[in-house]
Amino acid sequence: MLLQLNQIHLSIGHPPLLASIDWQIRSGERTALVGRNGAGKSTLLKIIAGLITPDDGRIIKSNGLRISWLAQEVPTKLEGTIREVVAAGFGAVGQWRERYQMLVCKMPLTNADADELEQLQGDLDANDGWRLEQRLDAMLDRLDLDPDARVESLSGGFKRRVLLAQALINQPNLLLLDEPTNHLDIQQIDWLEKFLLDFNGSVVFISHDRALVRRLATNIVELERGGITHWPGDYDRYLTGKMAALEEEERRDALFDKRLAAEEVWIRQGIKARRTRNEGRVRALEAMRRERAERRERAGNVNLKVDASNRSGQLVIEALDLHHGYGGRQLLNGFSTVIQRGDKIGILGPNGCGKTTLINLLLGEITPDAGTVRHGTRLEIAYYDQLRETLDEDATLMDVVAQGRTSITINGQEQSVMGYLGEFLFSPRQTRGPVRALSGGERNRLLLARLFTRPANFLVLDEPTNDLDTETLEILESLLTNYAGTLLLVSHDRAFLDNVVTSLIAFDPDGEVREYVGGYSDYLRQRPAPPSRENVPRDASPPPPTASPPPAKVKLNHKERQELDAIPARIDALENEHRQLLETMSQPGFYSRPAADITAANTRTAQIQHELETIVERWEVLEQRA
Repeated sequence: MLLQLNQIHLSIGHPPLLASIDWQIRSGERTALVGRNGAGKSTLLKIIAGLITPDDGRIIKSNGLRISWLAQEVPTKLEGTIREVVAAGFGAVGQWRERYQMLVCKMPLTNADADELEQLQGDLDANDGWRLEQRLDAMLDRLDLDPDARVESLSGGFKRRVLLAQALINQPNLLLLDEPTNHLDIQQIDWLEKFLLDFNGSVVFISHDRALVRRLATNIVELERGGITHWPGDYDRYLTGKMAALEEEERRDALFDKRLAAEEVWIRQGIKARRTRNEGRVRALEAMRRERAERRERAGNVNLKVDASNRSGQLVIEALDLHHGYGGRQLLNGFSTVIQRGDKIGILGPNGCGKTTLINLLLGEITPDAGTVRHGTRLEIAYYDQLRETLDEDATLMDVVAQGRTSITINGQEQSVMGYLGEFLFSPRQTRGPVRALSGGERNRLLLARLFTRPANFLVLDEPTNDLDTETLEILESLLTNYAGTLLLVSHDRAFLDNVVTSLIAFDPDGEVREYVGGYSDYLRQRPAPPSRENVPRDASPPPPTASPPPAKVKLNHKERQELDAIPARIDALENEHRQLLETMSQPGFYSRPAADITAANTRTAQIQHELETIVERWEVLEQRA
């Protein structure tokens, strides 16, 4: 056991945000902390990190526990070289080393100086403080970071990589990550996944990225209505168990409410019944009333709907032979596409590649260097901008959505603004409050609420999924899937792309912009092989592709043919082992076993997932040559 929370309680208003939280974090676990926006996930992580003190409860840490924390947002004033920023993660040990060197250079030493020097030497001996430079060089090399590059010049994704290095430099055995994929593109997310799969310590992370949770988590902890529920096993097992638990809760609550209603009828009966009633039964009724009053209902779901507009013409956009660049960098080199009514198209690529520029070219907001863009008829466009500074921090939510009006018209029906915002889970009090009081996920919901008040037959969404909780993501997916108009979507959420789009425009690693049929998984099967070099923390243009003849197809030899034939059986064996492990881990009392057994089970579960991914990739390679 690395860390234990006992009866943690924290009130911010009523009801309490955290109530009687009990949680043991064990060695070797990768735990996904899930829950709705505003449930208190980030607050709970900050309590574990020691950044917030709870109102009540105890936190018990194992000897030698080192915790590192990666916050959700990149600090606005992050300055210096990468080496300087990462070295700041040494904390007290780095300060001891600096003070020791200062005293060594100071001559002569007073008695107090000599005593301090002796104490510092002991502290540095105990904390491996003499090898800071070697550890720093090794970390920079491991994360492929240029020590002399200025952090101010990096993209948001690479700034997060620098902050991850800073969090890891002190060799933590518990790593806390709050939305680690924010500002990362898909290539960087893939790198992060592989890194965390190889991390030796325990990880607790918050993420709305379902693909990340599926690949990393060995168990799930859900924070809901002030309490937590532990779900051993992977994300899909959690979803199945959660659905069953909700059905049981609804059945239990319905039965309780039925009994309460019957008792209320009894207490209101006539004179005869009141004279003979059982006082114990009256006390039981009073207890039932208290229990019902204290029940915390689950947060409702966002009721997303788009104000339908007149149908556009069959042709939405036709782009022919687009060329465009800036700053000496060519973004598009002869790109053409035709967007028809009802198409749902995703745009995919690394940060800074030109995705938003492509949108602006297609919408006619900017003029291409060469080529033409033609729009169809009767287009009504609603554009969701990922830049949240478009919101006035001092405006009320009602002002943002309705510009001071008390009612709006959605799909031809008049509706109160307060009621409309309530469908996006904003309380009446919030609707009159300022934007500055909202969390990141709430701001995103507000932007969606404003967007969907506009009649539109062409939706353009630039990163709409940031900070949305899983339930809202799934509702947004359903809305967009059933949307009768045309959709143009930029997103790094792989599951979201798979579930929504029917084709992808991708900025590929070789510098070309191509179209692919299907979602993200289909793109992975069709895309050209990526270059061998890993991403580096610079916004450099990729080298121009060199023309070369396609390699000749090499047939399978006898050994490879045997390997291919054996793969299905190997996959079955691994899946059966994985299923048996999860069944064992879900049994009552499993987490009372010795810590070594629990760690071994978690480690083996992760190994099986990794082996399955490797085997499936190998299967695809061999199948293509068969």
